[in-house]
Amino acid sequence: MTETPVRPDPTLRATYRDVDTGSFDTRELLANARRQAEERDLDRMLVVDVDAHHYETEAWSEIVTYLEDPVLQHLATAGRHPSLAKTSAFLPTQISGQQDLAGRVSRYTRRHLEKLDAAEESTKSNRTAGLARRAMEMMSIDYQILFPGLMLNLGLHPQKEFEVAVARAYARWLTEKVIPADPGLRTMLYLPFNDPEASLELVKEFADAPGVVGFMVTATRYKAVHDNAYMPLYAELERRGKPLGFHAVFHRADRSFEQLNKFISIHSLGFTFTNMIHLTNWIVNGLPVRFPGLDVVWIESGLAWLPFLMQRLDHEWALRSSETPLLTRAPSTYIREMYFTSQPLETPEDLSILETTFKMINAETQLLYSSDYPHWDFDVPSRIYDLPFLTDQARRNILGLNAARLFGLPTEPRLDPEYLRGGIR
Repeated sequence: MTETPVRPDPTLRATYRDVDTGSFDTRELLANARRQAEERDLDRMLVVDVDAHHYETEAWSEIVTYLEDPVLQHLATAGRHPSLAKTSAFLPTQISGQQDLAGRVSRYTRRHLEKLDAAEESTKSNRTAGLARRAMEMMSIDYQILFPGLMLNLGLHPQKEFEVAVARAYARWLTEKVIPADPGLRTMLYLPFNDPEASLELVKEFADAPGVVGFMVTATRYKAVHDNAYMPLYAELERRGKPLGFHAVFHRADRSFEQLNKFISIHSLGFTFTNMIHLTNWIVNGLPVRFPGLDVVWIESGLAWLPFLMQRLDHEWALRSSETPLLTRAPSTYIREMYFTSQPLETPEDLSILETTFKMINAETQLLYSSDYPHWDFDVPSRIYDLPFLTDQARRNILGLNAARLFGLPTEPRLDPEYLRGGIR
């Protein structure tokens, strides 16, 4: 071990339920997750969370100081005091109005009240890293790949220079201040994909930065992944051995979804549709053949859409293979060589359906556990551990060993199980 984690206070009370107390604590909110981890002995198993988030708007006043253009830095804070800068015209919002649920999902409205205790502050870590550490300890996560939140819509900004500026500032802030504060934190850096050349330069500059295990494209955008302008970017990622992730998200203002009148509808279809488009273009245009050494990860779109797309593309390819001259195998065979994160893990009443899906995507070697914490529909590690059709080895692979192999992480658990067990009692 490289450090001693902060011991959760066993005397904590669920004061976050009382609005008048003005307090909130992640460790109390995740008390059930800690008990589940103990019951399954997850503390003695490598667990890697390949998709977790933080609220970069809470640190916006810090991030804007890393903007390299003084004019853009002024625009980013114009009209508001930096300490109150929670949003910006630089960050397009999700048009939903229903994701910040009330009631049991109290962290949305009360997270800003959470404070680090004296022991945590003594480590001189920042708030983002400190809150991530608390969640990791409670869920028994050894390594966590951290992504932004509102920035997932940045690809829709009408001025691509804004996306480039924010992406670079965020990369500097995350790699210089947040990731070094905790040995369990990693990231796949956000790429300003609307500008292929700027994306390439960002890879060249940050690929070797500590904690950077890959790069990520947010899937809500209208740039085709097979455009020739991106070929140098893919070649550079392949040369450096850095995986490329496509993180799904939804955009309610998209014309395709204007007919959907409920949040449940847009959330069901939006996260799958965006990645479905990019994966189809990736396969049909032969990118797995052109860049066979580039690992691709499809993030936060669940798994239920994959059997459909694999069967559909195989059927079309069998009838019109002349349109895919680079493909020497059926599309599904290339998909089985890609990686997928587990959240949100759809679990039908008939688990044989999910078991078939796991078989179709070679889940034992290609599926990566992800929590998506702190979003309202996050999955704890027991969601994978408790699947009855998994062998013990498959369970260990999916929870951590697959990610360790893909991202070059240590294969042994990092957290001290005896310490964690004592802290929760």
